[in-house]
Amino acid sequence: MTTKAVIFDMDGVLFDTEGFYYRRREIFLNDKGISIKHIPPAFFIGGNMKQVWQKILGDDYANWDVEQLQKDYTNYKNKHPLPYQNLIFPDVKVILEKLGRHQFKIALASSSTKSDILLALNKTGIYNYFDLVLSGEEFPESKPHPAIYNEAAYQLGFPKSELLIIEDSEKGIAAGVSAGIEVWAIKDRTFGLNQRAASRLFSNLTEMVDFLLK
Repeated sequence: MTTKAVIFDMDGVLFDTEGFYYRRREIFLNDKGISIKHIPPAFFIGGNMKQVWQKILGDDYANWDVEQLQKDYTNYKNKHPLPYQNLIFPDVKVILEKLGRHQFKIALASSSTKSDILLALNKTGIYNYFDLVLSGEEFPESKPHPAIYNEAAYQLGFPKSELLIIEDSEKGIAAGVSAGIEVWAIKDRTFGLNQRAASRLFSNLTEMVDFLLK
């Protein structure tokens, strides 16, 4: 393949955040009297809260003001940000620098909110490596819908055959495949994610980029 641009997912690819997200969500919901013990953690990976209230609330969905619940959760997240500087994978900056030296365009397309994305990138000093940053909240449909990756391809200005997506979640991989873009994935060893739709699996970003550049 002739790759001109690499599009990264954020959580699970650049940052080891998935477990932290789950615990923060669980604490917030427990305070509201809502349990998520009936839902496996893998269900939340690659998506966002606006997608999953029906699943969380089940038969009680109609009894809740879901819009207010979402606002309360957003406020809670803003008051309890993750320590992104401690969660960035150790090879991320080296990988981004290497891709830049080889003249790749670099994009980020994450289901996280824009505020979470910007906080993570700025706290860790990697924002300036990215030519494009997109958030799932900018689109009516989040992953596994391909909208975010179609928009990334459009804004990057390359044919989809010259793009590569780096993902980890089943939803994210499905979104990339649906967009008609090649998807490589970081192997999941924690949540039991179905990653079979990815073209290739790698243990880490260093292994992946070394393969890309060889």
